[in-house]
Formats: sequence, C-alpha cells, structure tokens
Amino acid sequence: MHAIEKIMARAAGEKEVTTGQIVNCRIDIAGINDLYLQTVRSFEEMGGIKVAAPDRVIVFFDHYAPASTIIQAENHKHFRTFCSQQGIEQLCDVNCGVCHQVLADRGMSGPGKIMVVTDSHTTTHGAFGAFGTGVGATDMGVILSTGSLWFRVPEIIRINLEGELGPGVSAKDLILHIIGKLGADHAVYKAVEFCGPLLKRLSISERMALCNMTTEMGAKTSYIQPDDITFDFLREKGVEKFETFFTDPDFSYAGEYNFNATGLTPRVAAPHSVDNVFPLEDYAGTRIDQAYLGTCTGGRVEDIASAAKVLGGRKVHPEVRFLVVPASKDVLLEAMAMGHIQTLVQAGATLVSPGCAACLGTHQGMLTDSEVCITSANRNFPGRMGDTGAKIFLSSPASVAAAAVAGEIVDPSPYFVTGRPL
Repeated sequence: MHAIEKIMARAAGEKEVTTGQIVNCRIDIAGINDLYLQTVRSFEEMGGIKVAAPDRVIVFFDHYAPASTIIQAENHKHFRTFCSQQGIEQLCDVNCGVCHQVLADRGMSGPGKIMVVTDSHTTTHGAFGAFGTGVGATDMGVILSTGSLWFRVPEIIRINLEGELGPGVSAKDLILHIIGKLGADHAVYKAVEFCGPLLKRLSISERMALCNMTTEMGAKTSYIQPDDITFDFLREKGVEKFETFFTDPDFSYAGEYNFNATGLTPRVAAPHSVDNVFPLEDYAGTRIDQAYLGTCTGGRVEDIASAAKVLGGRKVHPEVRFLVVPASKDVLLEAMAMGHIQTLVQAGATLVSPGCAACLGTHQGMLTDSEVCITSANRNFPGRMGDTGAKIFLSSPASVAAAAVAGEIVDPSPYFVTGRPL
C-alpha cells in the first residue's frame, strides 16, 4: 500500500484498503471556516444535538475577518454561540489568520492525520504527511454528528522533483510550471505525491505551497513523505510524537512524472485559468494596478521576507496598491520581529489583518473592471478578486514585490543575485 492508503486504513480500522474502495474514516481534525455557517444548519437539520468530538473541531474566522457586512457579522455571532453551546474550545476569532496556516502554527497538522476542512486548499497539509482534503457543509455536518466521514480511496500519482531552483525562483514558480504542463484537470480525485532530491532543499513553507496548489490540478489530497525537515518544524511547535507511514516499495502508481527545476525561470498564470502558465518574461511590461502578497499559498514568513528583500530601500510604484496580508497572527509577529513588516510599510505597502482578505473576492482589496492584479494567491478565475472584468496574474511572492516596485510585471531574479545591477 501507499502511505496515504495506510493512513486511510488506520482511520477506517481496516488492515488494508485498495484504490476505489469506499471507507469510513475517523477524522482527526475537523475545521470549519466562516464561509460555512451552513455546516451548523446542516448539522441541526440532520437532527444533530451534540457534536460527537468537540475536541477535534476547530472553527476559523478567516474568509470574512474582520466582518465587512452585517451578514458576515451575523455569521460570526452564530458561530460563537454554537461553539459555546457545543463546548468547542478552539475558536480562532478575528486576527488569528488563514485556517491552514493556523493549523501549522499550532502543530495540529502532522504525519498520519486525517485533516478535513471546509476549504478546498486543505491539500496543503500533505506537506506534513497528513491526508488533507476539503469538504462542503453537508459532509462537515456529518463529521460533527459522527466524528467520521466516508471517502473513496484515490488513485495516486507521483511527481519527482530534481535539480535546483535558481535565484529569485521559488516553489510557487515550480508548481505553476507543473500545473501548466499537466493541466487543471489532470489529478481530479487523485492524490498527488511529491518526491525527489529537490525536496530536501525545500522548507516547510515551500512544501506547503506545492501541496496547496495541487487543488488547482483537481487533487483530492497531496502527500510528501515526512522527514527531518518535517519533524524539526513540528518539534519547534512542541510536537514530539508522530505516527509516520511509508509506501511499500512495490506500490504501483497511476502515473509518474519528472520535473527538473534547474534553469526554470519565474512563471505566471495569466488570466483566466490557473493552468494558463507562461514564462514571466512573456508578460514583462504589463502594467498593474494592484500587487497582492498573502493567502494560504504565499503569505508566510519566507514570502514576506522575500518581498522585503525586494522592497528594502525602495518605494512602491506611485500608481500601484501593494497589499500585504500575513497568513496568520504568528506570521505577522515573526515577520515584525525580523523587521520585514516595517520594511514593507515604510516602502509604501498597505498592511492588512491576517486572513484571506481579497483572495476570494469579498473585501480588503477588491478589484474593479479592467484593473490588473498580480498576486501570490492560487486562483485567477474571472471575478475571483472582484469584478469579472479584472485581470489576475498568479506568481511568486518575489514577482509580486518586484511588480509593486516597477509598476509592471518584471523579472524578480536580479534582486536575488549578489552584485548584479538593478
């Protein structure tokens, strides 16, 4: 069996499982974000009275935080009441940050766990060797009632990563390149495993970016075999015990692909599809109205540090709005302690409270018709960040910062090569 299948088998109380099998798994972490008040309604409509395992439930205010409409404020109020009534102690209120980053910050994501959140980018937790997947309100209502949920054991594809990332090139560029080559529908209800020698040189932050974006290939979940980088990160969070699974050497994958990062240049996903990927130089000179640094894909400390390297001693272009949205309060505090936030604000960036903000097109940085935005987020569909007439380019944090300075899409690599003129 694959490690993912072993995780599912353990959670289902089975000795083994096979591709296509339907299994009912005990959920280790059930997360609900503030988009999904319908979860509470579904739970009650099913006849739910008492949440089965409140200690395994965590509620996040991230998509609507702080509330910008009366309806959003009402959602938060209902959730606070529900958590109080049900004994759900883990309520991450306004300013905690994006659900996936908060789970990482708290050491709640880890090897062998079944992580289910009402957010499609729960694949992020494959970076820790967990089975992470997103569900809707009805399925989460079932989890609240029973503590379990059914899954179909997915096919698994393997992506081998080799070579070296060059200066100014990040894991975000690499995953955009992969999605551009394989397509947005390549991994529908499949699991995507990343492996290969390059992983040994990628931090947890970069691994999270890789796994997060597998959702944009249609993946059900993702996986990276836990190693010393994983364990060191978790120990820093106070976690000492791990249940790690390994893939049997004779396991047969549904597909295998090799990608060499050596020589890869910065990438962008141009409007209006995540797999509409090109070398960034193809769009160099494209004027922008907004640069957006943040989200569960590109709002971590390393991402903010990358932007600060670009902005240090420089100013945001006068015709550009540069929004910086830390992925969590912990990220914000660490980035402040390192001086990165101060660097960005002094350069003219606008600091937004930790959360999703404009990523989903509800508040804090909306776009109007014909505006152009470059963002470290994960989606560029029409209307994703506001008006359907806006154009969204997906890129790395470094590319976002470089565009904020230049007022147009530019190659960020010169900022990361010692001694090279800018």
